[in-house]
Amino acid sequence: MNKPFEAIDALTLYRILQLRSAVFVVEQSCVYQDIDDLDQEGWHLWARRRSSQILAYARLLGPGARFAEPSIGRVLTASEARGRGLGRSLMHRALELAGSLFPGQAVRISAQQYLESFYADLGFQRVGRSYLEDGIPHVEMVRPGLPSEQ
Repeated sequence: MNKPFEAIDALTLYRILQLRSAVFVVEQSCVYQDIDDLDQEGWHLWARRRSSQILAYARLLGPGARFAEPSIGRVLTASEARGRGLGRSLMHRALELAGSLFPGQAVRISAQQYLESFYADLGFQRVGRSYLEDGIPHVEMVRPGLPSEQ
């Protein structure tokens, strides 16, 4: 599914935030403020089981929200769902949505460095040096915009 913030029901939003906290704060032992006032500006994409359990998630922000370009972030897969291609599938959906909402524009990400090859396979190219964000090595990567279909 993908929805803008205001269209997400309370239980789904709760489950999304719960999973983000489980992965980014608890699993990665990273104390930081995940709820960053950007959620309200974004489109949220997720995959879930019929039981409503969120298995994978990503957030798409428009140009100017975090970077000059549209950006995808908070990309994650629940630990019990890893290795099934859900993250890759969700990234394809996020890139399709970005292309639809922001045709022809490049997309920027701040990727955890160990996932650089994963994002490179999706067409992202590293720009600049690695840096620490919340104690984890990151790199900025950009995927060139695709020409819009006329």
